[in-house]
Amino acid sequence: MATTNANAPAAAPLREPSAKEIRLVIAASSAGTVFEWYDFFIYGTLAALIGKAFFPSGSETLELLLVWAGFAVGFGFRPLGAVLFGFLGDRLGRKYTFLVTVTLMGIATAGVGLIPSAATIGIAAPIIVILFRILQGLALGGEYGGAAVYVAEHAPPEKRGFYTSFIQASVVGGFVLSIAVVLVCRALIPEDDFAAWGWRVPFLLSIILLAISLWMRLKLSESPVFQAMKAAGETAGNPFKESFTYPGNKKRLFVALFGIAGVLTVIWYTAFFYALSFLRGPMRMDEGVTEIVVLIAGLISMSFYIMVGKWSDRVGRKRPIIIGAIATLVFLFPIFWGLGALSNPGLTASARAAPVVVTGRACEHDPFAARQETACGRLLADLTALGVSYELRETPSAPQTLLQVGERQLAVDGYADAQRKPLIQYWLGREGYDFSRQRPPLGNLVGIVALLCALGMLSALTYGSVAALLAEMFPARIRYSSMSIPYHIGAGYLGGFLPLIAGYIVARTGDPYAGLWYCWVVMAFGLLVAWWGIPGGPPRDFAETDRQTPSAAPSLP
Repeated sequence: MATTNANAPAAAPLREPSAKEIRLVIAASSAGTVFEWYDFFIYGTLAALIGKAFFPSGSETLELLLVWAGFAVGFGFRPLGAVLFGFLGDRLGRKYTFLVTVTLMGIATAGVGLIPSAATIGIAAPIIVILFRILQGLALGGEYGGAAVYVAEHAPPEKRGFYTSFIQASVVGGFVLSIAVVLVCRALIPEDDFAAWGWRVPFLLSIILLAISLWMRLKLSESPVFQAMKAAGETAGNPFKESFTYPGNKKRLFVALFGIAGVLTVIWYTAFFYALSFLRGPMRMDEGVTEIVVLIAGLISMSFYIMVGKWSDRVGRKRPIIIGAIATLVFLFPIFWGLGALSNPGLTASARAAPVVVTGRACEHDPFAARQETACGRLLADLTALGVSYELRETPSAPQTLLQVGERQLAVDGYADAQRKPLIQYWLGREGYDFSRQRPPLGNLVGIVALLCALGMLSALTYGSVAALLAEMFPARIRYSSMSIPYHIGAGYLGGFLPLIAGYIVARTGDPYAGLWYCWVVMAFGLLVAWWGIPGGPPRDFAETDRQTPSAAPSLP
């Protein structure tokens, strides 16, 4: 059966996929996306152990920041992967391009599991890790655009949001799978062995996931839209160049970067990675308990993306994104305050009853230094490592560095690290601060899951309809490139650097909630761009009337 669709060249017949073929397309694309994002996220899920193995420094804060820096490097190369594989996808086809990306990702991830530790091969270990992260970033830069375009070009217009929403849910699925595999490995491998070598097993499992993904994707046929373009001789000569020269495309690229990718990516990484790091870091929740509650919330949240995608087929793509962005600005901090109160109520109560005040001179804390130069800086580093908020009163004329906890004061000058840290922890413990690993009661855990699901809903509102929206914003001949480039610049830099930037802000301020301001500011700017630039009204395919940028801003649907 042949039909026409504005997704394809106007003069070219477009084969309509069968229902069975569409189900296979969604299943194979979604499964491949789950596996590929699992490969990428397993690095972040095991951040603390990777830091000890490849970035040993003697400072937990510095080790974690170095891991997040490596995480960010992978994201930093996503735009280059988008350019490279977007070019191939628009020139050679959608199917074979994302076969290459999933293969590259699987090999690079398994490679991380085989690298000897820094204790064995020295500086070569972190260098090799970074090289594999670069390969992962390149692969991921081609994966999302390929999977999203492939599903969108098979989907009927009235169900495009619903069908492509499985791609967004699959990204969360990759994160959930990474946590599930870690939990199973922890259960099967003794704790000391897991810390020594067992953490490598989840990386090596990528080989099995790669084989499954390739088997599924090799069964697929090429996108009917690309087939029609190729038959008509209308594929792009230079998709990258045309992405910036096609009439009206510069505005669409700007909107896709800041109003779509920027909005969705900062709340996504805040909802999942920042929340995971927040609970098992400054809130000191037991690692196993933290991973279980995040796993449960992630599984529940996957359905939200599908619901929002389906809803967008009726109300348009703009409304869910605008609602999600506004709700994030309003509820982001209250949700995390709730997470803090439920996960470690003793710490929250102690911070109110016995606030910590630091008084001293030269109170500079450099999170990237293995050891701080001044006594005050070392005190701030200790408090940050303990997850304790403090008020800093820098006094150039202060004769000594003082730690005040409630009504008590302690002079910390002159103490060696081995003496100072236990002493500070002892003083804080006397005032009610509890630094043991927390196992909140069942009622609190239910509340934590509910709040994590609320973050998942905020992410789903801004992300659930995005694959369909981006596919509809750009002409078919340059669609793979045009949607991949801004998406991966936004996700790669605005989102991928979020753990590093937020972690740095927390380390500098000592406030475990301060890192949320990065998400809030990016979201606020993205909301303005989205309101101005995302087309309102019912969903519609790209048409030649879209070649010219409209002079008036689309209204909120």
